[in-house]
Amino acid sequence: MIPADIARTIDHTILKPEAAAADVRRMWQDVSSYRGAAGGVNGRWAGLVRELLREAGVDDPGKTDRPVLTCAVVGFPLGANRSTIKAIEASSCAKDGAQEIDMVISLAALLTGDLEDARNDVYEVVRAAKAVNRNSVVKVILETAALTQEQTALGCRAAVEGGADFVKTSTGFHPKGGATVESVGWLKNYGGGAGLKVKASGGIRDYATARQMLDAGADRLGCSSGVAILSGAAAAPGTY
Repeated sequence: MIPADIARTIDHTILKPEAAAADVRRMWQDVSSYRGAAGGVNGRWAGLVRELLREAGVDDPGKTDRPVLTCAVVGFPLGANRSTIKAIEASSCAKDGAQEIDMVISLAALLTGDLEDARNDVYEVVRAAKAVNRNSVVKVILETAALTQEQTALGCRAAVEGGADFVKTSTGFHPKGGATVESVGWLKNYGGGAGLKVKASGGIRDYATARQMLDAGADRLGCSSGVAILSGAAAAPGTY
């Protein structure tokens, strides 16, 4: 049996640029079958995922205690476009049915210590998403592998002051790597203490690593290998 505390934390993602509709549909089957937290896709597929989850009757938190939400990435994977463009993208995704937005913050702002720029980057996306759906959840991807502890703390502060709901370690596309136990601990310390939830993503491909991230303080996991992780968890104690 699959431990429930693992199954309900996973955002099953398919973010590779060559992903087509058929790939997204296969991912949806995994998300729906295992009742993960969300299905994470590039913005062009948000409407498709929401439609599939709605047809399965699992997308509405008001109708099930184990909803599966539609999540779309914004400014992905570089975070280098203008905040106004990210805001337009977030609004478009929300209109297509995305209930959660994972935005990539300006890495340059964090590396140069520009809190105002970083905070505004978050605020513009939060404002745009919530203008469409006031219940929108916004997660801020910091790319922690490229940051110092101090720069990570700055990113958490920008996320808090910008009105976000989560801080997230990584895109999974940066050459310096993805989530680590240390980086999750930083996010928990600087973000969790201020009321933000923590999402670990990037390089989480097996149950042992997933368990480490949760034990370090992650509330959510972003994984393209969600099925493999859950298969590895099947022998662990707990029920699903």
